[in-house]
Amino acid sequence: MNFIYRVFPAIVLAACLCGCQSAPQLYSWGSYETQVYAYLKGESRGEQIETLERDLQEIESGGNAVPPGFYAHLGLLYMEANDDEKAIACFQAEKAGFPEAAAFMDFLLGRYGK
Repeated sequence: MNFIYRVFPAIVLAACLCGCQSAPQLYSWGSYETQVYAYLKGESRGEQIETLERDLQEIESGGNAVPPGFYAHLGLLYMEANDDEKAIACFQAEKAGFPEAAAFMDFLLGRYGK
């Protein structure tokens, strides 16, 4: 019985330490969350586009996954900048990457007659 009291805490500690390992991230977020906040505050759309384009290049070059909403947000910024081609491409990329967003992306694409 005394053996159990000495070994059990070590086993619990080992299990806890193994459980604390960080899991790999599913998506690479870059500064996406910061740019959404900047959008809501009404900051410069041009700077947001540049930052998100740079983030997108880093995400893709690192072989990471683009997070949900990233392309949609970038498309929204392009739409406000009157760059319809890039906006449509972003909405289609969001739809392809995240089928659950298809209805909303179809709605946005419908605004462009595509």
